[in-house]
Amino acid sequence: MQIDSSAFITDPSLVRVFQNKAVSLPCDRDRVLFFEGEPPTGLYILSRGSATLSWTGPDGQFDVTLQTTTPSLLGLPSLMEGEHHMYSVIAHSGAKIGFVSLYNFALMIEFDQFLALRSLQAVNAKTRSTQRAIFDQLDTGARNAA
Repeated sequence: MQIDSSAFITDPSLVRVFQNKAVSLPCDRDRVLFFEGEPPTGLYILSRGSATLSWTGPDGQFDVTLQTTTPSLLGLPSLMEGEHHMYSVIAHSGAKIGFVSLYNFALMIEFDQFLALRSLQAVNAKTRSTQRAIFDQLDTGARNAA
């Protein structure tokens, strides 16, 4: 299933806060940032270019793939929840990627409660947007099949 991510909104001011603490990662060819099921190692910031996010359903029953928009905070839900990644991400050649380590992310969140709250709000908004996009796609598919 392909989903258009143009409805996803990331607060540019939140992205800038993390980008200011990030180190740049080279991306002269496609680069795997993380795989579904891996523990988080930090936050990835996509500020130029594109990346592909993909999910595989239980027992491989379905796949969901979407192209990200910029700016985007990749891996934020896993960091905030302390859980393994629920999707894989591949940044495409030429993308501008920043990285904030898990340690530095934890320090930023611990000492800036407003940043922690804004990060939780971003995760909540992304969750709602993702659910809406998936349900819209499923609804469109059901109407086309009828």
